[in-house]
Amino acid sequence: MRLSDFIVQHVDRIVDEWEKFAATLTPAADSMNSVELRDHAKAILLAAARDMNTAQTKSEQIAKSQGEEVGKTPTLDEAAASHGELRHTVGFDLVQMTSEFRHLRATVIRFWVESLTSPEIAYFTDMIRFNEAIDEALAESTAAYAERVTRSRDIFLAILGHDLRAPLQAIGMSSEILMRKTTINDADMAYIKAIKSSGRHMATMVGDLLEFVRSRLGSSLPVERKPMEMTMACREAIDAAIAGHPDCDPTFTTRGETQGEWDRARIDQLLQNLIGNALQHGASPHKISVTLTGSEHHISLSVHNEGEPIAQEAIGSIFDPMVRALNEEAGTHNPSTSLGLGLFIVKEVVNAHGGSITVTSNVGDGTTFTVVLPKRG
Repeated sequence: MRLSDFIVQHVDRIVDEWEKFAATLTPAADSMNSVELRDHAKAILLAAARDMNTAQTKSEQIAKSQGEEVGKTPTLDEAAASHGELRHTVGFDLVQMTSEFRHLRATVIRFWVESLTSPEIAYFTDMIRFNEAIDEALAESTAAYAERVTRSRDIFLAILGHDLRAPLQAIGMSSEILMRKTTINDADMAYIKAIKSSGRHMATMVGDLLEFVRSRLGSSLPVERKPMEMTMACREAIDAAIAGHPDCDPTFTTRGETQGEWDRARIDQLLQNLIGNALQHGASPHKISVTLTGSEHHISLSVHNEGEPIAQEAIGSIFDPMVRALNEEAGTHNPSTSLGLGLFIVKEVVNAHGGSITVTSNVGDGTTFTVVLPKRG
């Protein structure tokens, strides 16, 4: 009997073996009933049998063996993907889930071989096609499982970032109240300022983390455009930077009309991250320059710092998430307080406003980030 026909005729017997094996995958299996243990096994087997009966050319066989998608049966993919998602949900680890497919493969081949009376050349082809189908199902299940793991991790990070905001606000408000007391000596005031500065850094990191998770979960960065003055936003961002870095000496130049419609909260994120990046990686004494130019339809913002240039091989990845070391080997004067998300957030804000951002960096001229934003959406 051909293998595909054998699978169809004996599918319940094979699935019984699947269930017995799945029941050994503890502790997750301890709380699962028969239906949950069997899950999509029968659908996967029947879809594999249909796939084996589908004509396949030599080139398609080679392509499939290399993992390419050639004439895949959607039902097989859907059943396998659903299986991977559900196994993650009930608590199977990835090794346990993949071991189910290994056991399924061995069970089918063992049962089939035991039923054969004499081998035929076509049987070897059947075995190849069956292995291809199981490999395809395993790949789909693994991909779906991995996607669910990633999404669960991102949701956890979103919850963590959201819940951290409340205690950080309490730290900020408490330090602000303490600073208003008249009986604090200079030493205690220095401690309070350090607490306030650290709380501000942590709040920035939490904000960046939440924006990163939002993008990972498939949500575009929302913007609410309202009339605002970009010059004022730049001055306030620079003042905030000075408060956290009293030894920095930034210069700010503005010219032209800089009134437009942008999302003020997003623009503050952009400015804080660009200026913070310049302070982080600039040469002592942390001198940076911010230049704002307004034209009829756009504004151009440049943030420049001197110091070691960004390595050319790193230029293409500096806006990627979790990229921190722009030139840390060179020995920067400020220890990093970021998650490597600052420039990623900057890029997201620029994109959300329909703008562009470029960076130039070389020995002698330093590093300059230039943002161009339309004044209206």
